[in-house]
This record gives sequence, structure tokens and C-alpha cells, in this order.
Amino acid sequence: MARADRPALMPAAVGGPASTESARRAVEAVWRISSARIVGALARYTGNVELAEDVAQEAVAQALVTWSRDGVPANPVGWLLTTARRRAIDSFRRRSALDERYALLAGQLAEGETSSGSVTPGGRPDDLPWDPDRVGDDVLALMFIACHPVLSPEARAALTLRAVGGLTSEEIARAFLVPVATVQARITRAKKTLGAARVPFALPPAEERRGRLGGVLSVLYVIFTEGSTATTGDSLLRPDLAYEAIRLARMLVALVPAEPEVHGLLALFELTAARFPARTGPDGEAVLLADQDRRRWDRSAIRRGLAALDRAAALGAAGLGPYGLQAAIAGCHASAPSVPETDWERVVLLYEALGRVAPSPVVELNRAVAVAMAQGPQQALAIVDDLVATDRLAGSYLLPSVRGELLGQLGRTTQARSELELAARLCGNARERAVLLRKVAALA
Repeated sequence: MARADRPALMPAAVGGPASTESARRAVEAVWRISSARIVGALARYTGNVELAEDVAQEAVAQALVTWSRDGVPANPVGWLLTTARRRAIDSFRRRSALDERYALLAGQLAEGETSSGSVTPGGRPDDLPWDPDRVGDDVLALMFIACHPVLSPEARAALTLRAVGGLTSEEIARAFLVPVATVQARITRAKKTLGAARVPFALPPAEERRGRLGGVLSVLYVIFTEGSTATTGDSLLRPDLAYEAIRLARMLVALVPAEPEVHGLLALFELTAARFPARTGPDGEAVLLADQDRRRWDRSAIRRGLAALDRAAALGAAGLGPYGLQAAIAGCHASAPSVPETDWERVVLLYEALGRVAPSPVVELNRAVAVAMAQGPQQALAIVDDLVATDRLAGSYLLPSVRGELLGQLGRTTQARSELELAARLCGNARERAVLLRKVAALA
């Protein structure tokens, strides 16, 4: 999975015989780093995202065999693109594509390639099957297509991780705790839906781009949220999934650097992930914010997050957007030496602003927590009781969890235990459920 320390190609492995294991590592490294560029270039080249993804996977499979035998080529990305392009031509041939497009592709293939399937020594940029100046546009177009509104939210997340992130179906399945067959079916349906809807491989028109960008950000937010607090399973965190969302957000910042909310989203990710090292104990148990050793927080991530937040504020003529406001809240926690010394009044104000630009019951519930810290549990309980009365978070363990905490602070022990027990029954994550049950036991 994607990490800052993911392996790079070793120079000694290039150009000579390689073992099966070293070839596998080389293929994985190239794919993780360059998969979006490869699939994006092939999608523009063939005009079909499904075909592009399929032939790219075939090229990866061929690389595992050829690189083990012949060594890693000097230009691994070019090798994969050339091989995938040949597979695409084979596909066109099988579909009786002896037409103008096939003739054009075959003619391009004949120029600048050797019979071994490598890029010609000394090949010029115009010999490559992509325009280097358009790589950014290709990747951005791939993001917009993977997050197209015609797809379901689950399909968008799966296709984004597969086509843009380069994750395998097995990795995506592990991340979301669903069967591999489910992930594969989602991806297959997504690609067929895009084909049926005749979605072109292109950036949406400028007038649509800003509106569609929200969908891309939303998908990355969902991926990161699942990684930072798993909804089900035995682990509190799924850091590989969260770090993949951070990598994609950084990529998006590089592609659209003038969009403030992109910087805001990255700031939120960095500042939240900075606390990961202290959020679990030696046995994987959840550690609450008040009990975390802040010396274990990742200070480099905090600096990056605060810098991204400053950039979002500088670019946003109308002020911070929803992701920027959430990042500002995370920044308050990251900058505070302890829970009591956190600027809770500012956190309350930020939640009020967030509630105006992106109202939701979860925002109101989080505001109640901040109000409890700033003004006391009684005022916070009134906010929570309003949510209960309107039934806006039915079925969520979060509401009875917060309500139980507030009732406990007010000395209403019996009611507090009842709420926390309900929260434990509703909670799907074993680590969070254990925390709730410990609170129930403490009230006894």
C-alpha cells in the first residue's frame, strides 16, 4: 500500500537479469507510483477507460514474466505503456477493427519501437504514447471520470482506488472489509456504466469542473474517513487506506493548485493523520484524545497540514470552505498542548461556521462536544436532545455515545449507562465498542 517510504527501483536491477521476487517488487513500485499516469494515457489513447485499465493490467502481468527473465528495462513506464498499447491493438483487431483507428494505432506503434517491446534507445518524447505536457490533464481527467455522478458512491471509491490509486481488488477489499468478488463486481459495473453512458475521456468543461470537483473531494474524504476510523472490524485505524487518500489529495493539489478546498482537504488529512501514532496502544486498543501522548504526534505532518491550511485561507476569497473549516478545527487540536488548553471557544465558532456552510447532524453533534468543553455539559445536552427529538441520527452509535457522556458528567448515572450500552450495541468497530463498554463499567 502507499506509504512515504514505498520502495523505489534499485539502479542495480535495471538492465540485467532479475529474480522473480525483485521483478515483482519493481513492478509493484512502478505501478504504485505511475499507475494513474499509465491508465490515464491509455484511456486518452484508446478512448475507453475499461479497455485502458484492462490492457494496463495485462501489461503488468507480462512484466512479471519478462522482467524476471530479462531484467527491469531502463524505462519501465515506457515498457508498460508500449506493451499495453500492443494489447489494445490486439483488442481492436479481435473486434475486427481493421479501420481507420486501427491503422492509425498500428502506424504509430511501428515508429520508434524495437521488436523486443522496449522503447527505442534514444527515443524522443514524441515517440511516447502520451504527451508529457498532458500527463497532469490525463490524471485529472481520470479522477473526474472515476468519480463521475453516474456511479454509486461505493463504485466511485472502488474505481478511484483501482484506476487512480493503483490498488488491487484484494487491497481494496481488505480496506473496506468486503469480499474481493464484491469489489471486482463494483469496478466491473462502474466501467460498464461509464461505457453505457458514453462518458468521454476528457476533463469536464470549465463551467462544470468546479461543480464536479466536489464529487472528487467527497470520494477522497470517504476513503480517508474509513481509514482514520474504521466503521467495522477489529482495527481502529486502516492507515494504508488513509495514506492512500493523502497521496491522491497531494496529487490533486499538484493538478489544481488554485482550488482552495483541495488544499483544505489535504490540510484536514495531514492534521488528522498526525495523531495516528498516539491513537492506539500497544495491543491496538483505542486511546482517547485526552489520554494520548502528544509527543508521539507527527510534527512534520502537523507542519504540512498547517501550511496547506494557510494556503487554503489565502486562496479562498470568501473564506474557508467545509473542508478548510474542518482542517481549522483539527489545527486547534494539533496546536494545543493538552485537551484543557485547547481553544474550545474557537472550536465552537468553527463548528458554527461549518454548520452554516455544510449543515449536518454530525456537525451539530461535534459542536455539542465542543460546547460541553467550553461551556459545560448542560448546554451541550440541549443540542443533543434536539437531535434526538428530530431523529436525525437514528441508528448511529455516535448520538447515544455523546449523550451518555454528557449524562454521566451531570451525575445521571442510570441514564448514562443505558445510552452507552445502546451505543456499544450499535457500534460496528470492536475497538470503539471496547471503549464504550469500559465507560459503562466505570459508571458502575
